[in-house]
Amino acid sequence: MFIIDDKGILRAMIYYPLSNGRSIPEILRIIKALQTSDKYGVATPEGWQPGDKVIVSPPTTVQDAEKRMSEGYECIDWFFCKKELK
Repeated sequence: MFIIDDKGILRAMIYYPLSNGRSIPEILRIIKALQTSDKYGVATPEGWQPGDKVIVSPPTTVQDAEKRMSEGYECIDWFFCKKELK
């Protein structure tokens, strides 16, 4: 199964043996995740569903890292933070 965007770029490839069924909910989930990543410049973790927290890019400065701590980000470490999209 291939997901190709409107620019003709292969964005996802899922291999299913002919003997096994396809997961339509997973296909729809990955399409929504790709759209969210494109729109907001974030990453989505495994099993992500719309409304779940997303992973944001690491901060580039100490000041940005400190700022995140007061802006409601859920940080596991200074470089790995999640947030809710609004």
